[in-house]
Amino acid sequence: MREDRFFVTADKGFGDIRHFPPGTHAGILVLRPDRQGIGPFVGLLESLLACCDLGAFGGSVTVVAPRGVRTRRPES
Repeated sequence: MREDRFFVTADKGFGDIRHFPPGTHAGILVLRPDRQGIGPFVGLLESLLACCDLGAFGGSVTVVAPRGVRTRRPES
């Protein structure tokens, strides 16, 4: 049963589009803080939520780092 859940993780392996092609899932958001700990992780997520609608990342693989946001969307 497919539940269409958007996945948020710090595991960079989920950013590999060869294993998780855009469009084959509800969406993957990989948070890549530049420091260890929950604070930097939460800070990245808060920054993203303040500027972006998560619905815009549906079906895509998105990597968020202090340097910016990189999104791979499903091919049309």
